[in-house]
Amino acid sequence: MKRFLRLAPVQAALAVALWAYLSLVGATMRWRVEAPGYEDELAKPEGGMVFFWHGRIALGVVARRAMRGREMRAMISLSPDGEFIAKAAAMLGVPAIRGSAARRAGHLGKGGAKAFVEALAFIAAGGGVFVTPDGPRGPAEVMQAGPVAMAARSGTRVYLTGLAARPVIRLRSWDRTRLPLPFGRGVAVVDGPLRTPQHADRQTIERVRTDWEARLKALDARAEALLAAAA
Repeated sequence: MKRFLRLAPVQAALAVALWAYLSLVGATMRWRVEAPGYEDELAKPEGGMVFFWHGRIALGVVARRAMRGREMRAMISLSPDGEFIAKAAAMLGVPAIRGSAARRAGHLGKGGAKAFVEALAFIAAGGGVFVTPDGPRGPAEVMQAGPVAMAARSGTRVYLTGLAARPVIRLRSWDRTRLPLPFGRGVAVVDGPLRTPQHADRQTIERVRTDWEARLKALDARAEALLAAAA
């Protein structure tokens, strides 16, 4: 079955199906954004990185309209399973940067060197990059050191984003992917801009990693609570 799903024609068909579905969801969802200072920060020309958990990647792509014109890219792994996701994201207006930041500070994952250079250039030009810091293989909602180290080396601003939506379908994947349904509601809660020193050592990276992981989990909890209160 995996071989069949990874055939090029099948991947293309899956990408079109996902694009069509998320386009419908994006056109019918109502979003609330809680982000102190968001308008002022968004007006600045500097690029940046947006972190949210891998299981909420569909919510992140659908919520891209909240960026209000900011050109975005998404870091998506070079794995075969990431192929149709990258194709669908591109059709949704979020082209992929293919590669992963890996789990450890000082290391780059498959395709990471090329992806890192591409991401740096894009951010320097004022673009934003979506990163799922527990991907591409997890553990779910455990922030890896690699994305934090990448943020440190770039010196760019980082926004942690908690995302919630109702109603959703939870897939039986390692990350329990949340697939929003049409005509639902969504909440995005943003913390940032955050930065980490460009020449941070491993101890500093670990301290930031732990802090950002806890913050991102709290943001998801906040988003879920706001959504429940509005029901």
